[in-house]
Amino acid sequence: MQTYPSPADIQEMKQCGYDRSFIADAEETLYLWQAMKDIQTQIENAFADVTLDDGIGLWQAQGMDDYKSAEECLALRQRDEKVDWSKIPVQDLKDCHSSLSFFDAEGMRFHLPAFLIADLRGEWLFHLTFYLCRPTEQMQQFHLLNQAQREAVKAYLNWIASDRDFSLNRDLILQVLKQGYWSH
Repeated sequence: MQTYPSPADIQEMKQCGYDRSFIADAEETLYLWQAMKDIQTQIENAFADVTLDDGIGLWQAQGMDDYKSAEECLALRQRDEKVDWSKIPVQDLKDCHSSLSFFDAEGMRFHLPAFLIADLRGEWLFHLTFYLCRPTEQMQQFHLLNQAQREAVKAYLNWIASDRDFSLNRDLILQVLKQGYWSH
């Protein structure tokens, strides 16, 4: 995903003596940085009090993908963050990217904001569209999301639909926003 310089980045450019035209170009994208930051805040607020509870955890799901035994998956669950999804390191999200396929609804509700925000920050390497743009009958993992959480996901999808890195998926994203699972 394309990232945009923050006000602090632009200040650092000025202090380091960057070319004025480069700084001017960066300043012209500040509204995009702010829009992306607003979506991040919307996600953070919508998922603020979500905990994992009995849901499938990140490392537990990775164990499932790796065909580990039930006992091994329970041991892996001990590594899982269960209270504050914002504490999950981005490297753990990268190491366990296939976990998205193995989350139950509680696990998805807990981990989804971490994945969304990592993507907005340009720290995520995989497109989430595979999980967010499936046919409605395959979206059981998302049935626990409340209205504010669904709106946050829709804001994310609208954002990526305008990102050039998602141009191949743009039509699919717009379709699920208009007629698919996220249209309600």
